[in-house]
Order: sequence, then C-alpha cells, then structure tokens
Amino acid sequence: MPAFIIVPALIWATLLLVAGGLVLVRARDVFQRIVALDLLAVIVIALLALLSYVRGQPYCFDAAVALALMSFVATVATARYLDKGGPFG
Repeated sequence: MPAFIIVPALIWATLLLVAGGLVLVRARDVFQRIVALDLLAVIVIALLALLSYVRGQPYCFDAAVALALMSFVATVATARYLDKGGPFG
C-alpha cells in the first residue's frame, strides 16, 4: 500500500484514540464507559494492524488479534456482570 494512504491512516487513528480517551473521561455512567473502552480497544487494534503492515512484523498483528479476543471477552463479561447485578446474581 502506498505511503500516502498509510500515513494519514496512522494519523487519523491516533487522533481518534485521543478523542476516544476524551469520551472515556467525560462519560457520565458506566455503560458509556464500557462503550468508550471498547472503542479504544478497536482503535488500538487498528493501530497495531497498521503498524504490523508498515514494519512488516507479524507479531504486531498477533498482538492485535489477541487484544481483539480479550476485548470481546471483557465486554461480554462486563455486560453480563451489569445485567445480573453482581458476580453471582
């Protein structure tokens, strides 16, 4: 992929990461925080995938896949925890 596509994508993803951090800080309730954390995880996954492509290092992509799996499990676990009202409820 040409550099004129990769560089703006990296800059855009970094700006989105900052904006997502601001959304996380300004979140009013726990549900907005969960969504903001999930958004930040998706942006970090995109950054890792782009860096894997740019540097040609496959372990960055492996880290992106591992983060995606952990983020999915954490989001589902948190949603179930909040739905039931506790760990055993």
